[in-house]
Formats: sequence, structure tokens, C-alpha cells
Amino acid sequence: MPDLRPSTNPEIWGGVECTCRRVGDAYSDQLTRSGHRHRPEDLDQFAALGLRTLRYPVLWEHVAPNSLDEPDWQWPDERLARLQALQIEPIVGLVHHGSGPRYTALHEPTFAPGLARYARMVAERYPWVRYYTPVNEPLTTARFSGLYGLWYPHGRDDATFVRILLNELHATRLAMLAIREVNPAAQLVQTEDLGYAHCSPALAQQAEFENHRRWLTFDLLGGHVTAAHPLWGYLLRHGIAEAELQAFIDQPLPPDVLGINHYVTGERYLDDVLAGYPGQPPISGLHHPAYVDVEALRVRGVAVRGLEGLLRDTWQRYHRPLAITESHLGCTREEQLRWLHQSWHAANRLRTQGVQVRALTVWSLLGAFDWDNLLTQDGASYEPGVFDVRGGLPRPTALARMVQALIQEGHYAHPVLQGLGWWQRDVRFYWPVESV
Repeated sequence: MPDLRPSTNPEIWGGVECTCRRVGDAYSDQLTRSGHRHRPEDLDQFAALGLRTLRYPVLWEHVAPNSLDEPDWQWPDERLARLQALQIEPIVGLVHHGSGPRYTALHEPTFAPGLARYARMVAERYPWVRYYTPVNEPLTTARFSGLYGLWYPHGRDDATFVRILLNELHATRLAMLAIREVNPAAQLVQTEDLGYAHCSPALAQQAEFENHRRWLTFDLLGGHVTAAHPLWGYLLRHGIAEAELQAFIDQPLPPDVLGINHYVTGERYLDDVLAGYPGQPPISGLHHPAYVDVEALRVRGVAVRGLEGLLRDTWQRYHRPLAITESHLGCTREEQLRWLHQSWHAANRLRTQGVQVRALTVWSLLGAFDWDNLLTQDGASYEPGVFDVRGGLPRPTALARMVQALIQEGHYAHPVLQGLGWWQRDVRFYWPVESV
């Protein structure tokens, strides 16, 4: 089992991109795309890196696609037994950017009780598993599925967004309660993609709203969304009953570890000066001028908070253990080395300041497919990770040696690490914005 107590360096965790997303009536499965569903020997390669903790899927859609009365445990039985033999502790994920099997969906009342029943089945079959993520990135999934219309059920309104989010978090709470009836020591590692909205002066109100919204997953689970919360009224106006919010207040489920997922696109800049962004579609609204929403680091003059700043914000708000649960950059091997290296040092600097950053997760070990189009197209792109699977079998990339060194020695030296990443150089500026 991983030692989650502070030590000299954060632990290195691994992760397998396992999204099973639905668009319309079609599902797309990253485990199949990477070949991992049919290669149990991949786990031996993960162990050879020195990894002892792994974010790993036992997905509802895979085990019980037709009915909870007809589960097929063959795949997780084999994989979790192998992880035990390799002495790798899994952080088991149950829903990863999915909508569940076809007999439920994120916006339906069957989702939460269905996931709770499935979670109990998993816990009863694998009572030794201690760490769970019932729903990965609930807020992000709710935005993409209920607000932006990208994933099923393709909602494009606040009412669908908040219903999905409350369903996911209610499901998380019920799932963990069910799991803990089987295994009282089970812990919740709750992941979320934490960003930050910067803005031009005219968009200050919209940015303030988004910066409150980014905390909703942790605020709701922790029972912090009371009548004094800035978004209490917003949730009620869009269809959430006060009794639903009171249930979280009366029976909070604060995560044991707050898992922060961080990407270069996470921090955004909202600008009503549209002329500086040719080709960027504007967003219209009743209560604000039309604006563009772009990556903040690409706008000259914007001081992004970065991973270190966002982790510090999270610690100051909650004072609960943190982990970087995803750290991936789709780019050249040199830039991937710099990205991981900088994430490692950010975590270590925070630990010297008393911030409990327990782990840095190398994500994704087998790379990722089609995230540059937000999974709306299959087969458009692939980003290697610690291994490159384009040849049919995992081939170690430059990251593999770095990961081994960080685990075994706590440091890694390479000439390429002396340079700045593209996200720190002037090449990142696409638009010469003068309004900043």
C-alpha cells in the first residue's frame, strides 16, 4: 500500500488514460485504442519503472454494459490480481468521462443509485482495494456533457450542467458510503481539472463566476455550499432543490486526497476585444458582451498562476492532502521532459513550504488519443506518454528513464532540462493583444 504520509519527495504515481466516452449512440474506449485491454503484460512494464501506485479503471461500462445483474469480472479479475502480484496499489476509477452504460446516463435519476450499487459490487469482489475515484473530474465532465454539448447527453444549458454535476457528486457520495460499508478504510481520491479564468475588465463578472464554479466539486462534497456560498442562488435558479444541497451539508464527504489535474490549456483568458483573435468563435450572452475564451498563457501580459499557484490556492482553501493526479503534455519528447521536470520541482517546492502534496502522477503512461479535439473524433491524433503504442506494443520514450530516476533517486539530470518550455517562451503568443 502506498505511504501517503509526507516524505522527502512526493511519490510518483502512474495513470492509464481510460476514458470511455459517449457521443450520440457511439462509445469510444481509450483502453481499446491503446491496446491495453488486450495486453496484461503492460502492467509488468509499469512495475519495471518502479511505480507502486496506479490510477486504474474498473469501469461500469466495461463490467456491466447490459445490466448490473450480468457483470463480467474477467478483465478486472485478471488485472487487479496482477497488480497485487506486482505490489502496485490501484486507485480504482469507476466512471471516467463516461455517461455510464446505456441503461442510465449522467442526467438521469438512475445514475447515482446505479453507480452506488456497482461500487458495492466492486468493493465486495476486491475488498483489499483502498483507494477509489468513483467519478473522474465531475465538473469537467458536466461542462463538456451538459454545457458545451460535446459528449452525451449533449446539453447546452445551465440546467443540464448543474443536474449532471449534482448527479455525479450524489453518485460519488453514495458510492463511497457503499464501499465503506464493505471496507471502512476505503479512501476517496477525488480528481478535478482545476483552472483559472483571467479576463479583460469588461468580463470581470463572468471570470468571477467561473472562478467560483471551478471549486464546486470539492465545495459540494465537503458540505461548503450553504446559503452563504456565491453559487447557492445560481444552483437553485437552475433546478437544484435546496434539499439536495442540504444533503451534502448534513452528510459531507470531504475527499481524503484532492487530486488536481493540470494542463497548459487549463487557465483561460476571456476577452471582449474580438479583433485580436482571428478565427476564434465569440461567445454571446445576455449579461455580458461577446467574448473569446482562449488559453491564458498565449495572451501577452497575462500572469498565469501555473501548477504551483493553483496547488497553493487549493491548499489554502481546504488544507487537505493534495496530489497531482494528471500531468501530461502532448508535444515533443524534449518538451514532455521539461513539463514533468517542472511539475516535479513545483511539488517539491510546495512541500518545503508545508503544503501536503503527496504525489505526482505520470499521465498518461500509454499516451492519449484525440484529446486535442476533445474526443469528438476517433482516429484524428495520438499523443505518446511514457510509452508509445503506435507500433502495436508499448515502446519506452524519453520519459521512461526520467520516471525511473525520479522514483529511484529523487532527481534527474539532462541537458534539455536547462531550457524553458514552449509555454514559457515568446513563441507561445499567437495574438498580439494590446488590451491587456
